[in-house]
Amino acid sequence: MDRRHFLRLGLAAAGAPMFGTINGVSWAAPAPDAATVEAGAYRNLLILVELKGANDGLNTVIPYNNPLYAQLRPRLAIARDQVLPLSENEALHPALKPLMVLWQDQQMAVVQGVGYPRPNLSHFRSIEIWDTASKSEEYLEAGWLARAFAAMPTPRHFAADGVVVGSNDMGPLSGPNVRTIALADTRQFLQQARLAQVHADGRNSALRHILSVEGEIVHAASKLNGNYAFRTEFPKNGFGNQVRTAAQLAASNAGMAVIRLTLSGFDTHANQLGTQANLLRDFADGAGALKSALLELNRWDSTTVMTYAEFGRRPRENQSGGTDHGTVNAHFLMGGKVRGGLYGQAPQLDRLDGNGNLAYAVDFRNLYATVIDRWWGGNSTAVLGGRFDALDLLKA
Repeated sequence: MDRRHFLRLGLAAAGAPMFGTINGVSWAAPAPDAATVEAGAYRNLLILVELKGANDGLNTVIPYNNPLYAQLRPRLAIARDQVLPLSENEALHPALKPLMVLWQDQQMAVVQGVGYPRPNLSHFRSIEIWDTASKSEEYLEAGWLARAFAAMPTPRHFAADGVVVGSNDMGPLSGPNVRTIALADTRQFLQQARLAQVHADGRNSALRHILSVEGEIVHAASKLNGNYAFRTEFPKNGFGNQVRTAAQLAASNAGMAVIRLTLSGFDTHANQLGTQANLLRDFADGAGALKSALLELNRWDSTTVMTYAEFGRRPRENQSGGTDHGTVNAHFLMGGKVRGGLYGQAPQLDRLDGNGNLAYAVDFRNLYATVIDRWWGGNSTAVLGGRFDALDLLKA
């Protein structure tokens, strides 16, 4: 793509939040007067992993000693002799075996019963609620991370506020004043960012703004590199490629507060057993490689990995060997500063609501508050529009 084509893309968006794309590599530039501060807390990196389509939490963190589990899932229940026990009552899916090292090292927190009041079971609306940290009936435009960075900006010398790998959807990084890169891999970004050149031009404000985006791209490219030679072997699949890219980003020391990865395919209305097992195996293998790479970089203690999804699955299996849209879910936080253990509430399978769903025990915004308050030292009340207590699962 030549420079004129890039400018056309930008001019089409003049007057809107700036968002340029170079062959799949995207850059959202901040407003020219965006405030910046030196924020030492952003030495702590957050890696988000979206389990897109809504992973089935009940077959991920399994209440294997609860007889109602097998009754509700005569075909889908994981056999007791296959599960990976975490306690007398909870166990992991066998495909998650690589995560057991993290569990045994007390570097993985398992948060059960995560949801929100008056849940919406539409993929599109529910992920919007998660991305913006809104109430069920509230519509917000900016993502929760965008608002967090507006309240406590990242240092200006950072290559970006956040990097989205494997998706063009900015999700929680959506907003008019967020410096976000969306890319497939760092080498692609570096090669194509060379097309962007910084020029001074005073002819009109729209063109100046377009050229400022080019400047932001060059700035980001100058900070990144994709040449670190890891000893870690990364899984040879789509998610493994994302993990490798995330590791290269961490190795570049370019400065960024967030990296988001996406593992898709969890909308298992039919034939769930095999599909979910493969996806969970990809996730666990990728998480293990990510830890290994971050240890190589001496960044494991300054990184927290957190999963999220739009909702969970219904406790009762359907007639197609799958599960339908549900409410609560189980999520993972991993890292060298994570206090490993079980948090939240185990599924209350004897207390399903009129739709056959579980009631939430932990509001997902408590997880966000944990990141903002405990990981970055910010003020989550201002960002989330209310008080949500942080969970005590991160070490100082």
